[in-house]
Amino acid sequence: MSIGSLAPGEIPQPVAVITGGWAKERDRSLMSGREVADTLTTMGLAPRVIDLEDDREILVERLHGVGLAFLAIAGRGAEDGRLQGLLETLGVAYTGSGVLASAVGMNKLAAKTIVAFAGVRVPEGCRVDHEAKAETEAARIAELLGLPVILKPVSEGGSIGLRTAHTQHDVVDAILSGAGEDLMAEVYHPGRSVSVGVLVDLATDTARVLPPLEAETPDGVYSFAAKRGGDCAYYCPARVEPDTVRALQLQAVTAHRALRCHSYSRHDFIVTDSGEVLWLEVNTLPGLTRTGNLARMADVDGIAYEDLIAHILRGACIDRRAHA
Repeated sequence: MSIGSLAPGEIPQPVAVITGGWAKERDRSLMSGREVADTLTTMGLAPRVIDLEDDREILVERLHGVGLAFLAIAGRGAEDGRLQGLLETLGVAYTGSGVLASAVGMNKLAAKTIVAFAGVRVPEGCRVDHEAKAETEAARIAELLGLPVILKPVSEGGSIGLRTAHTQHDVVDAILSGAGEDLMAEVYHPGRSVSVGVLVDLATDTARVLPPLEAETPDGVYSFAAKRGGDCAYYCPARVEPDTVRALQLQAVTAHRALRCHSYSRHDFIVTDSGEVLWLEVNTLPGLTRTGNLARMADVDGIAYEDLIAHILRGACIDRRAHA
């Protein structure tokens, strides 16, 4: 699979860089948007930066006449299929996955069901019943999954709201603190947090799987606080055995295809202390800063940041319906 620079006139212009938004990952989206827009400029393209939060009321007007939309944005309202549906209604080509993959990928329980059916190993888990008393639900979760468990929102990115519960009291606290959120619980597996990027050449349907990246944190949990607080050490390739690397890459491609992702995706795993590979979730619009996880993996694989952006742009020019 060849990934390289754009040819003159290959990408229709101007390119709308949609960023920002109102989700809890707004700051990460804005960082990605700035770097993408700057890179498009150096590549000779004409970016039109649109902040989904600031320009929401006039989004259709701002999109008038654009060649395609580059989605440098994450979280609810942008990564969950809603923005993709609007763009398809308007007839605007866009980067990343389509409506179905975006909506399902954002719902971790639905995504786990689909990839598990495709043969990918996932941690055992369940939805938290908010109609039940917190104490009753904590006892049910402890009986069903054992302790400790991970509790997190079903439809949220960036590890936002993720908590580790070692006792039933911790589970109660997590449920009460997440009031108003649709939560899920998963068996806690100590191990290595590993991400795998998948790039697909849609013209040939060839997948290029990037070297796995490991994130090491003080408590072994790749949480929102660890990601944003600088408490992570990154290793790429991940410090795992060659057989484990192959298992990670195979399961990442299997999940990408099962979820009908388009052009590129990033998949998060736990490699347990016993060496088992467990899929956690997909990022259909992963962060795209030069120091972000996807760019780190691409760099180790010999793919320059500009060529990664070029690959993502090319994906918008191929009808995703033909690859569903």
